[in-house]
Parts: sequence; C-alpha cells; structure tokens
Amino acid sequence: MALLHIRPPFARRASAFAEVSADRRSLGGVWSARSRRNLAGGGRRLPPPIEFGALLVALSAIGLLTALHFAWLGVTNPTIVALSFLLVVLIVATVSTRWVAIATSLLAFLCFNFFFLPPVGTWTIADPQNWVALFTLLAVSIIASHLSSQVRRRAQEATARRDELARLFDLTRDILLTTVTADAVALVARYIARRFSLKGVTICLPEPRGWKLHHSGKRTFEIDTGRLDSALAAARARLELDAHERTYAGHSRIEAPDGTSAWLVPLRLGTRPVGLLALQGEDVESGTRDAIAGVTAIAIERTQLLEEREEAEVVRRGAELKSVLLASLSHDLKTPLTAVTVAANNLDASWLTAEQRREQAEIVRAELRRLTRLFQDIVDMARIETNAVAAEPEWVQPAEIVEAAARQVDHALAPHKLEIDAGTDKALVRLDPRLTSAALAHLLENAGQYSPPGSTITVRATLLSDELQIAVCDHGVGIAPQDLDYLFERFYRGVDARQQRFGTGMGLAITRGLLAAAGGRVWAENHPEGGAIFTIAVRAESRTAAALEGESP
Repeated sequence: MALLHIRPPFARRASAFAEVSADRRSLGGVWSARSRRNLAGGGRRLPPPIEFGALLVALSAIGLLTALHFAWLGVTNPTIVALSFLLVVLIVATVSTRWVAIATSLLAFLCFNFFFLPPVGTWTIADPQNWVALFTLLAVSIIASHLSSQVRRRAQEATARRDELARLFDLTRDILLTTVTADAVALVARYIARRFSLKGVTICLPEPRGWKLHHSGKRTFEIDTGRLDSALAAARARLELDAHERTYAGHSRIEAPDGTSAWLVPLRLGTRPVGLLALQGEDVESGTRDAIAGVTAIAIERTQLLEEREEAEVVRRGAELKSVLLASLSHDLKTPLTAVTVAANNLDASWLTAEQRREQAEIVRAELRRLTRLFQDIVDMARIETNAVAAEPEWVQPAEIVEAAARQVDHALAPHKLEIDAGTDKALVRLDPRLTSAALAHLLENAGQYSPPGSTITVRATLLSDELQIAVCDHGVGIAPQDLDYLFERFYRGVDARQQRFGTGMGLAITRGLLAAAGGRVWAENHPEGGAIFTIAVRAESRTAAALEGESP
C-alpha cells in the first residue's frame, strides 16, 4: 500500500507558489474537475491512439525479450528472466499509463510461465516454489506500476497546482496594471477569460435599478436577472467553507436555452457579497473559481477606490483653482486696473502734450492686453481642469503654427528680434493648429518676459517621422536648477519669476495641458551657451503639399 504524506493546505500552496516564475506567461491546461478525475484514474490520460501505440510497443518489448532469452541466448535461470521482465514493466509504468503497465505485467506473467518455468512449453507448473516466483513477479509488477503512476500523478497534480497559481499571479498582475477607465471592470473580465482560457466571463454587479453586466467580449451567454437575484440572496444568507473542495458555499450551475452552461460564483469582499461572476467554458475546479472570484472582488474594490480618489482629486484641484484664481483676481487685476484708471484720468488733463497722451493711451492698451491674457489663461485653465479641451486635427504648414503663435503675443515679442526656422515650405503636418499654436504662444511670451530687450529669440521647427518638434531658445538668465522639476506645475513661479510684477504661474501649466489634449508633451532645459530652451513635441502625420494636392478631387 502506498503511504501518503499529507501537508497542510497552506504549506502545500506556499511550496507551489515558491516555484512559480514571475515571468511565466501562457500555460497549458486548466486545473479542472475533469483533470482531477484523470489524475485519480492513474495519471495522465493519453489520447487513445497513443495509448494503444504504447501498449503495442510494450507487448513487443516483452515478446522480443522472451525470444532473446529463449531462442537466442538460451537463458534458463528464472531469476534473470524475471528481473528482465520486471525491468521492462517498470519502464512501461514510468512512461505510460497504469492499464498499459498492468497489461504488460500480465503478458510477462504468461511468457514467464510458458517459456521458462518447468515443464517448459506448457501452462502447468510442476514445482510449487515456481508458483511463488510467478505470482511474486505479477504482484511486484502491478505494485510497481501502481506506485509509478501515483508518483507521476502527484507530479502532474503539483504541476497543475503551479499552473493554477501562476495564472492567478498573472491575473493579479494584469489587474494591478489596470487604470481607471469607463470599461475597467469589463477589462478585468477579459483578463480572466484570457488567463484561464474561458469562452466567456461576465461580472454581474447589483445596482439600484437592476444589474450591471460587464462582459469579457461579445456576449455569448444570456443570464436571467431573476436567477442573479436568487443567487445573490443565497450568497448573503450563508457563508460555509468546504475544506475538501477548498471553496465557499454559493456556487451554482446555470443553463441557457441553447444548451450552454456557466458557473455562477459569488464575489465577496470579506464576508459581504458584492456581486456575481459567471464563468463559461471549461469546468474550472471549485477552489480555483473561488480564488478567481476573490481576486475579481478585490479588483472591483480597487477600481471603485481609484474612481473615488480621482473624484476627490478633482474636487481638491477645483478648490485649489478657486483659491488661486481669487488670489489672482485680487492681486494681478489690481495693478493693471489701477494703471488703466490712472492713465485714463491723465488723458483728461489739459496740460499733457500730444506725445504724453500717446504714452498714456499705450499704457491703457498694454494693460488691457494683459487683462485679456489673464482672463484667457483663467478660461484655458478651467477648460483643462474639466477635460473640456478636444483636438481637431487638420493639415497645416509648421510655419503657419509659429506665425499664429507669434501674433498672439506680439506685445511680448516687440522688444526682441524673432528668428524662425520652420523647415521646408512644402512640408505639411496633420495636428490641431489651434491647440499647438496656443501652447507655443505661452512659450514665446515666457521667452519675451525673461529675455533682455534687444536679444534674439529663436524658434526652430523640426519634422520627425511621427511628430513635430518646435524649440524656443532665448538668451536670458536660464532656469534655476531648483525650478526645473516644477516649471510646469500649476501656479508655480520660479525664483526669477517672483520678481516680475505681473504673472500667475499658469502659462506653462496651460501649455502642458493643451499639448496633452493634442497628444503632445513639453520639456525645458538650459542652453550650454546661456539662456533656456523650451521644446514642444506633438504627434503628427506628415507629407508634402504636392502629395496632399494630388489626393484632392
């Protein structure tokens, strides 16, 4: 009798889990009830043609060994023959199934009796001691084949357990990489179906107005909501653990009118059912079903927590935006409004010369431009915070984007010399020119504010294979090292920027938000020869103007 060494379930799982590689991907076979039955029946179930082929090879080996001993070598020692037959049986038991090994043992039993036990050539056994040798051979052969199949069964069972744990490990890794989207729960269902090779997976979550069903793909199974209600009620009524099946109560089988079926498993957070999981496909083992349901429930809770965190972050940002905007309205509006008021009053003075009146009028116009820019920044920041910015791509030349941006901030560029290198005029790019030029305008305005009057501001556009890059280079004091990591944060103003009398710290943050909506990015660095370089990159298709005209009707 085979002695079974039983370890506690936790130790058994921990040992198997330790052997799982983190990089393991696609695994063959699911640890199912059918697999357990096959293993319990003698190990690996080979396809019938392979089993009969193995049987034929085993019987042929016994026949050849009998002919070798009897006809060619003339071996008459029963011990040598019995050990030879036993060796063949052990080899067959190691590489094949139990019934093939038993059939080989019976043939070895018959050949040993007929050819090697006196009287040779008959089924009669003259010496009673030979009966003992004969049945000892048969018993040892059968026991050896049984023990070999048990060892192989346990090895295959351990492999199946490792496969199960590896699939669960990969599933949890998929879930951890899932971000909050509108179909996050459906994405979890697709992960389950893919990792466990299931035909369909549906996550059923109760809502005040009914059930919300998240499918792994195209719906392949219709579930009656009444059955869902009763299954959830049953899951709430009891919580019992079946230690043998390694599962909790509440699993049920549902049938569809087309003859397909699925398992319905409660989703529990602790002891509280939060929904149901429908698994359609291979008959997944009950303990695995519970483990999948547990991981799914945690994934749903994680998704809900991430959604709540994003909502809280939106509320926090809104409150912060309101606070800073109020500060800007109370501080940044006061200075230009005061200047406009004083200049407007001065225009009424009779003692001003014509030249002084023009200066006062220019002050009014400059301060009004600043106010207009401030209000536009406030509107843009509010649109970015509420995700109300949408890209509308069209075909344009890079030079048109640069020129449009320069026109928006001509007052800031007036004291400087602007050099533009937009590449060839024949190149066209497909992107949103409105968002890109608005983002570039903030960089040009920033360069104009922090560059000495009369200096040169260089704008260089470079067209790559899949994006357009525009770099703005100034000859100012550059960027302080402590400011590099925070330049594009909302309302952040660097050490040099705080010395300016006007500014809210929204310009570069708006640049980043506009580019994010257009599928781009922005970064800053110091020029080796002095000054700063701000570069924007926007994903864009590119082609020549002639090619585009050739496609037009």
